[in-house]
Amino acid sequence: MTTTTLAVLVPLLPFLGAAAGLLLGRTSPGFVRPLAVLPPLASLVLAVTVAVRQGGGQAIDAHTELTPTGSVPIELALHIDGFAALVAVLVGVVATCVQIYSTGYLRDDPRYPSYAALVSLFTSAMLLVVYSGDLMVLLVGWEIMGICSYFLVGHYWETPEARAASLKAFLVTKLGDVPFLIGLFALATDAGSFRITSVLGTVASGGLHHPTLVALLLLAGVAGKSALFPLHTWLPDAMAGPTPVSALIHAATMVAAGIYFVARLLPVFQASSAAMVVLAVMAGVTMAGSGLAALAQDDIKRVFAYSTIGQLGYMAGALAVGDRGAAVFHLLAHGAFKALLFLAAGVVIHASGTNSLAVMSRMKGLRNRVPDAYWTMTVALLALAAIPPFSGFFSKEAVLGAAEHVATGHTEQAPGAAGWIVLVTGMVTAVLTAAYATRLWLLAFHGQGTEAPDHGRQPVTMTAVLWVLAVPSLAFGLAYGPLPDWFDGRDLTPVLTTSVLGTGLALVGVVITYGAWRHTTAMALRVPLGAVAAHPDADAGLVEAEAIASHEPAFGDVAYVPDPADPGRLLLGPLHRHAAVGFHLDAVYHALFVRPVQAGAQLVRFLDREVVDTYVRGAGALPRWLGAAVRRAQTGNVQTYVSALLAGTVVLVVAAVLVATGA
Repeated sequence: MTTTTLAVLVPLLPFLGAAAGLLLGRTSPGFVRPLAVLPPLASLVLAVTVAVRQGGGQAIDAHTELTPTGSVPIELALHIDGFAALVAVLVGVVATCVQIYSTGYLRDDPRYPSYAALVSLFTSAMLLVVYSGDLMVLLVGWEIMGICSYFLVGHYWETPEARAASLKAFLVTKLGDVPFLIGLFALATDAGSFRITSVLGTVASGGLHHPTLVALLLLAGVAGKSALFPLHTWLPDAMAGPTPVSALIHAATMVAAGIYFVARLLPVFQASSAAMVVLAVMAGVTMAGSGLAALAQDDIKRVFAYSTIGQLGYMAGALAVGDRGAAVFHLLAHGAFKALLFLAAGVVIHASGTNSLAVMSRMKGLRNRVPDAYWTMTVALLALAAIPPFSGFFSKEAVLGAAEHVATGHTEQAPGAAGWIVLVTGMVTAVLTAAYATRLWLLAFHGQGTEAPDHGRQPVTMTAVLWVLAVPSLAFGLAYGPLPDWFDGRDLTPVLTTSVLGTGLALVGVVITYGAWRHTTAMALRVPLGAVAAHPDADAGLVEAEAIASHEPAFGDVAYVPDPADPGRLLLGPLHRHAAVGFHLDAVYHALFVRPVQAGAQLVRFLDREVVDTYVRGAGALPRWLGAAVRRAQTGNVQTYVSALLAGTVVLVVAAVLVATGA
């Protein structure tokens, strides 16, 4: 079988599995789990085969015109280079692990058949984005992922949080997709084709007429899909969906699509220095802001959500300095350890019965209840914190090294300002990442208080995949040697300066957080769960009881009550209350967008009721009144008719006399 045929089957098999799952889910429930697991597993095998055959060499290109358009053609095209081959393998691995994990996690869920089918469709859409060589076909997968995320995030639609989160995810990403679509049309107009190879050829020949405008329009869609500032606010709320869905969205689909898109079309963005600086600013704010927010979150899944936003900032930073090899390297490494973090968090949540780190911190022996999750999550957190020799160290250092090269002028593939922005914010984020990873590990697994509940052993399908993902989380970074053959020959070897500085800062974050945890734990009173009390010798800033509520009717209410034993509170100080609610960005959007839209809707409703409806009612009332008047004249009395005739005659005579007199 040819490589092209195998590549076509890679996204097609999960799609067929999704269709079969929807059709047979109710009538033949015994087929649901095999239809959920086997198609993505087969797709993974084929993706690996395609990657082996591609081998990091010449890109595989194939195309056929879908239909004559009369202008810019739309083609069913494949373009598989080293980037695409490896990203497809990542998608297959994570999707297969998620489907296997879900058979245990959602074993009693009555809506599991539709859930499994949507996950398969989600996987198929992402694989279409990865392999597509035509921008319009890529857009199909791009939008299918958006609708799949809407349904999957809202899986628990009985809860208002899930309904609000799914709607928010859909609307925020669509806000970016509108300029994204305009940018695609502008790009294709200049290139005369939607084919990616044709577009890149046009850019190389200087045929792109408005590079800055096109790049900024495309970045709007990328910011929405990949949760970059300022369109990142949907991702933390998306934690209302099932935990395996979070793993899929954060590790291998949806948010990875925007980064992959920029990597695929990086020359388009490099054609505009302004666009590269804008991307660097977006990356820097995303990294630093999400790190601060993660350090203040109580929900374990929201910590990981802000963590994903920060790591996406690193990937965007690598692209902003013109190194797509470093960006995709970090995308692959992050996909492994972030999928592991979410799936391990699902085991921890299942065992503890809560998402709250404050509650977990009052449970003794939780790590003994879930040893698989404890050890594998420890590996993933070390990778997240970029501690050598775990995978995150090598991939993150590739990003920082690329930024250092641009900042110091060793390479001119991006503006020097972009290099400095990414380098400085990347170093700051290294401290914050290590700090919130350490905080989470201490609060979740080293609590002191009552014994953790014993819910028995977790299903093997949930624990086995943790160890599968632990392997790349630990060892994938060592692949930095052969990977340049797949990544345009880019050197991914860690740079000594940034490696020492970045690792040192990460260790500083670990040590400071541990010290803060010891300090706050010693001062905190052992009070009943849900209560917050002040120790007479404690710092008032640590034990102040407060509730911060962000009231956004459009997206639901978010309430936060701090835990006096939380080291994040000590580290952030007065900034803590603002970081806990994402620096009130949702409130800003509510004031700038939601309220004006609501006011406009109120105005339209008023005009409809008081103006349009009044006109319609008046148009019907006038004939009715005339009819009533005419009806009253039809009395059937001959004397009345004769009297009216005589009166009319008199009026006409008088009028005629007056006219004649006037003449």
